[in-house]
Amino acid sequence: MSWIVPIASVLQILLLLYVATIDVATRLIRNEICLALALLGGASQLASPMLIAQSLIVAAILFLLLFAVYTRGAIGGGDVKLLVALAIGLPLTGVIELLTITSLAGGVLALSHLVMRNLPYPKLAPAGSSFARRVYAVERWRHLRHAPLPYGVAIACGGIWTILSKGI
Repeated sequence: MSWIVPIASVLQILLLLYVATIDVATRLIRNEICLALALLGGASQLASPMLIAQSLIVAAILFLLLFAVYTRGAIGGGDVKLLVALAIGLPLTGVIELLTITSLAGGVLALSHLVMRNLPYPKLAPAGSSFARRVYAVERWRHLRHAPLPYGVAIACGGIWTILSKGI
């Protein structure tokens, strides 16, 4: 039974890396990935029913708070789903750590996007361009169209940090 936690943690980290990549590319966070993260978080707490109960209560409260923020248009629905899915399997202190690191990573993300707005507009990235150049060209185009930040990247950073800090 002790092998479940490290395997679940590694799978969660891999899914979060995938979420960050997909969020940059499409600005969408799929329901299936959030469900998988929630199930993996719950599986890592199977040894203690009290921890699962505490985790579900904290996740429910977090959902209610984030849903209120979502209804005001300040956060996307995918971000709400992802944060709540990550909260399942974490104690209250883990959720606080998740939200703290996510906020810090979100600040860095916002700052990098503000700096990017002042950089020159690139020409279209020709075929064979580096991945970084293609991402820069697309993100710069999105800036001009006032697209939202890919906040799933910040949430993924917070989730990975929290998972690693609790120990694999």
